Amino acid sequence: MISIFYMPALNVIGEGGLANAVTYITEQKFKKALIVTDKVLNKQGVVDLFTHLLTEQGIESIIFDRVKANPTITNVNEGLNTLKQCHCDFVVSLGGGSPHDCAKGIALVASNGGEIADYEGVDQSKLPQLPLIAINTTAGTASEMTRFAIITDEKRHVKMAIVDKHTTPVLSINDPSLMLSMPASLTAATGMDALTHAIEAYVSTAATPITDAVALKAIELINENLPTAVTEPENMFAREQMAYAQFMAGMAFNNASLGYVHAMAHQLGGFYDLPHGVCNAVLLPHVQRYNAQVSAKRLKDVATSMGVDTSEMSDQQGAEAAIQAIETLARKVGIPEGLEILDVKVSDIPLLAENALKDVCGLTNPKQASHAEICAIFKAAL
Repeated sequence: MISIFYMPALNVIGEGGLANAVTYITEQKFKKALIVTDKVLNKQGVVDLFTHLLTEQGIESIIFDRVKANPTITNVNEGLNTLKQCHCDFVVSLGGGSPHDCAKGIALVASNGGEIADYEGVDQSKLPQLPLIAINTTAGTASEMTRFAIITDEKRHVKMAIVDKHTTPVLSINDPSLMLSMPASLTAATGMDALTHAIEAYVSTAATPITDAVALKAIELINENLPTAVTEPENMFAREQMAYAQFMAGMAFNNASLGYVHAMAHQLGGFYDLPHGVCNAVLLPHVQRYNAQVSAKRLKDVATSMGVDTSEMSDQQGAEAAIQAIETLARKVGIPEGLEILDVKVSDIPLLAENALKDVCGLTNPKQASHAEICAIFKAAL
């Protein structure tokens, strides 16, 4: 079987990495950046710091900071209009998964034309996107280095999964000093998002020895460092280890893809505008309990990476130990215990399940589910 491995050509991880982005931009002789970010980061001064570095090198920049937590088609269209009106020749995403995904949508349509909805699914574009440099400020989504972009269609109340080799940034930056200001709740949610990426990639039907290796190491690092990053936000070692962990989890799912946790979480985010990482964290143990019917041995490996002594356990016992370890970590970092707390309604579950089964992320889940089974998982997670 042939496997193809996708990731940016250049990736920088470590304190002080922001300067490398400016060096790269200067070397490429880019002239004018569209900086895609959100209002919070813009107010915090992170954007000003970066634009100042660009100005010192004679590079102009335009700031687009209207990205929502769950970026929408409208966000993409607004950003694209700004890019065209200001004649920007490259895009910089600065933030977490939301700015990165929105920037990918902007850059992809800028090169290929049409509407972002035209690219829902796998490899629907024909041309590389406008050059995109992704500067990450959270340790979770790994969108700064993947070929995935999730954009909400406001009319359908659905998150569109765009999986396209042309959305891969040309450069990713993970500077943990930019992550120190993340509040505990965001640190927890993004960290559990990264754990979900690693676990779903490890049990995926498209897993390879390469994705297995980085997924298991990511799981180990997250289990060891996420609680510290939550309780000691300025602990640079924990932040850096989480930056590595989320990046490796990204390497894993960018190539092995995901599963029903993401397929279902996308529907919760699109329908209720809920935070993605929290939805993943709540759903993760319930989906893995379903997957344990066919993936018990792999889930036992997950338990081992989470510090559980599985030497005397059967595969099924190891799988249950993994699920318990996931739940323990989620409680430790303050994740809500159920979807009901997030105001998810039982009456909406049939529609949520129907849309989840259409999500491309579910294609590589280790066990394909019926509509009734997806409904049952949603109800168990309430």
